[in-house]
Amino acid sequence: MGIISFALTGTAFILLGSLQSLRASQPNKLNKLFHITLSIFTSFITLSSIVSILNAKTSNDVVALPLHLQTLPISSLFLIHSLLSLFLPFLPSPLLNLITAFGFAEEFLLFYLQRKDPTGIENRYYDLLLVPIAVCVFSTLLELGSYESNIPQLGRGIGLILQGTWFVQMGFSLFSSYFVAEGCNLHFVSQGNYSLRCKGHPEYHRARAIATLQFNCHLALMVVVLVGFYSFTCGKIGDLGRSSTEGLKYTPLGAEMHSLESSVENFTLDSEDDDQEVKDGNAGREKVINGVNVNVCKSGFKILKQ
Repeated sequence: MGIISFALTGTAFILLGSLQSLRASQPNKLNKLFHITLSIFTSFITLSSIVSILNAKTSNDVVALPLHLQTLPISSLFLIHSLLSLFLPFLPSPLLNLITAFGFAEEFLLFYLQRKDPTGIENRYYDLLLVPIAVCVFSTLLELGSYESNIPQLGRGIGLILQGTWFVQMGFSLFSSYFVAEGCNLHFVSQGNYSLRCKGHPEYHRARAIATLQFNCHLALMVVVLVGFYSFTCGKIGDLGRSSTEGLKYTPLGAEMHSLESSVENFTLDSEDDDQEVKDGNAGREKVINGVNVNVCKSGFKILKQ
């Protein structure tokens, strides 16, 4: 039962993180879908916590009762956030982000203070889970100051996806006999009350090292997925940009300046030729007055003087 609950929770976190990351680029299309998914997921967690609390009270389980009581307010905060976003969309974004920040802060404190058994390996998995939760807290607080930016939403989406993959890993590493570290066994007392104990000190440190290695593999996988998604997105944007400018004629940057300089030079030469023609025409007009050639008259006067 433990592996199923962890796997379902992790899958829901991965779905929410994917929608959150895509919502950063397409907020108008995915806002409603994200909040509907969040409300369904948080409603299921809230109902599950209430049922577990009633069962723990009926069976007088003094350990499981407070554990589920800690989960109830966290899921309730995220449920309130999703319902307010759906039915009261006119509320300011900083108010909704503040509710989200309180929810992630409570989740951080829950796993930071949760120590069922000081010698249990599960504590190492909870400590590593604090990393993506801290990313979500930081991104939400950053969005309070710059809620118009898409970077905080993308960071919160990455944190949610990493939470989901790590929840799935915890389900297999804690509850599956094929994935439990060698030399360690799960001691299950009741629902929510379990501990993964090892035979000796070497097995204990080996299991903790395996948990750290698994988390590093999840981080590497996240980086590979992000780089691939970023490359795909940039390629799609580049194709759209090329198709939109397909019919436009490419003109070099210096072509306009070159044509302008050529026209200026032609204009200067033509103007000089025109001026020379005007001067020649004026000279011709000055030499002919009333149909009489002035040069001929001057030659006649010289002959008479002789």
